[in-house]
Formats: sequence, C-alpha cells, structure tokens
Amino acid sequence: MASKTAAGHLTAFLTIVIWGTTFISTKTLLTDFQPVEILLFRFVMGFFALLLISPHRLRGVTRRQELTFAAAGLCGICLYYLLENIALVYTLASNVGVIISVAPFFTAILSRLFLKGEDRLGTGFFVGFVAAMLGIALISFNGARLELNPKGDILALAAAFVWACYSILTKIISGYEYPIILTTRRTFFYGIIFMLPALALFDFSPDWAQLGNLTNALNILYLGLGASALCFVTWNFAVKRLGAVRTSVYIYMIPVITTITSALILGEPVTPLSLLGTALTIAGLFLSSLRGRAEK
Repeated sequence: MASKTAAGHLTAFLTIVIWGTTFISTKTLLTDFQPVEILLFRFVMGFFALLLISPHRLRGVTRRQELTFAAAGLCGICLYYLLENIALVYTLASNVGVIISVAPFFTAILSRLFLKGEDRLGTGFFVGFVAAMLGIALISFNGARLELNPKGDILALAAAFVWACYSILTKIISGYEYPIILTTRRTFFYGIIFMLPALALFDFSPDWAQLGNLTNALNILYLGLGASALCFVTWNFAVKRLGAVRTSVYIYMIPVITTITSALILGEPVTPLSLLGTALTIAGLFLSSLRGRAEK
C-alpha cells in the first residue's frame, strides 16, 4: 500500500513538472499559431500516440460509462483549456494563475458530494489551502499590480471548477478497472470531438507550413507526446492511487515550477517575494496532502 501511494505521489509530481514547463512551448508556438490551433494539434497527436502504444479496443463499456468518458473529455480536454485561454484574453495572466489554483478546493467539495471512500477533509487541508493560495498570490503578483477583471476572472474560476469536475470523473473512471491508456485515449477522443465546433468560433486557419519549422515541430511534440499523451496517463494513474483530492493539490506546484523554469531557461529574476511564495506554496501542498488522522 505504501509503495502504491509513493508511486502516486511521484507520478503526480512528475506530471506537474511537465505541465509547469509547457508555458515555454506554448509561448513559442503562439508566434505562429492561435491557442485553439495549438490545443487541437497537441491532443490529436496525443490521441494517436496512445493509439500507437495500445491499439486495443476498449470493450464492454456500458452506456453510463460511455457518458462518463464523454463528460470527462468535455470537461478536462475541451472546456478547461478553452475557458483558460479565453480568460487570458480578458484578464491578467497572474489573475488566471491564482484563480486556477482554486481547483483543489472545488475538487475537495465535489468529492465529498459525489465520491465514496475519499478521506475526510481535516484542518490541515484548509490550512494548507490558505498557505498555498497566499504563496501563489505572492508568486503571481510579484512586481505586478492587482487588477480585477470580472469577465476574465469569472471565466478562470469556471475553468478551475471544470477541472475539479474532470478530477471527479477521472476517479469514477478509475473504478471501472479498464487500462489507463485506453480510458485516457477514449477521453481524448471525446475532448477532440467537443473541440471541433469551437474551431469555427476561433477562426481555425493554421499556417501548415509553419509545422515544418524545427522549433515549432519540437514544441508541438513536447506538448502532444509529453504534456498530453504522457501526462494525462500519469495524472489519471495518480488519481487512481491517491484519490481526486490528494492528487489535485499538486496543482499548487505549477506556479512554483513556472517560476523555477523561468529563471533557469528565460533568465527571469527570482525575488525574495517569489522565494517566500514558493516556500508557502510547498508548505501548503504538504499540509493539504496529509491524511486527516483524527477523522480516520
């Protein structure tokens, strides 16, 4: 049991390390592509990568299970990324970074309502949540002014809620005991299907010739194979091992990873505020991920 828990924590951490560095690839690709184009490229590539790894069919799926896969694809693949990208148009990136990090709190609430067997939420979870949010705020607003933009901020909050829904659906899917690669691929399939109507709204017209650019090709590969095919499998594995709530708190680490990679790769300065924010965020992650002994 301890080894399974350790494996869950390790895969959750590795997933967040990769997701926390995707901003570099996305920022590079935004020079030549729109956000919705990048989104479609990465998940189509991820789908075919998973198909190549495991070309087997997912058999014996009931209608109710199929609806759960569809809902997971709608929430985690389509709506989350679209809401996040649209929110960035109307509000500051720092606002989005903080608001998205509320997702573990939503996950905790939904898990208590819809999941059986999840740990009760002890005081440590809420203390850790407050500490992590303070840390993330220090990192995100370091050197920037705080501006409230209701339209964008509400969209970011909706994105956080949608990701919480995806976490709950992932936990339900893990109970079906199907191979994780096959369930992730099925989720990708529905996510791509739901994404197609949005292409017309966002004027989908990619410059296909730019895919031949080596830098663009490498970044698309990183997003498609690493951040999508690999990371969604490892994230779903972590949810199966740790539960939806304990896995979701690793989202707190994304701003920390982003700060570290910004300093190492882009040469951005690390300030005392960002260091303090990093320490608070890590402490909050630790506190929120502890099991409540009193309740058990």
